[in-house]
Amino acid sequence: MNREILFTCTDLLIKNELTISFVESATAGRVSAEFSLIPNAGSFLKGGIICYDAKLKETLLNVSKELLDTFTPESMEVTKAITNGLEVLVSSDLYVGITGLTTPGGSESEQKPVGTMFIHCRFRSESLFSERLVFHGSPEEIILQTIQHIAFLLCHHLSDPRLSFN
Repeated sequence: MNREILFTCTDLLIKNELTISFVESATAGRVSAEFSLIPNAGSFLKGGIICYDAKLKETLLNVSKELLDTFTPESMEVTKAITNGLEVLVSSDLYVGITGLTTPGGSESEQKPVGTMFIHCRFRSESLFSERLVFHGSPEEIILQTIQHIAFLLCHHLSDPRLSFN
């Protein structure tokens, strides 16, 4: 993983005086951990929640069982719902939700193979970006590619002069 993109991303968070929180399923806390290793992480990182099990998505983040049953825990609909649920629990500027399939045994299919990851980001109650991606490699490689892509997307949006962060 290219850690430079993480440094660029966190520099933008610090420059814009923004805080960030993560709600992670498939990445199981690895995104939060990688962001926490950056110098001055305490100035931008609020924290994260790991909701690997679907029951936690229901009980902690108020995702309806109907949504989970209809779309599966590894879907954009559920990723948006867990991100919304995080916003109720943590006060932050940016909220990033991640679900997906890093190993067999979930809801993988021909249309949604292992390596499919869903990312959703909210900025102060508004959707900033949502992406469905398919990565290849070992579970760790899929997670590292996901982290790098999240940092890339954040850099792209935090560098957009049309957006006002104050």
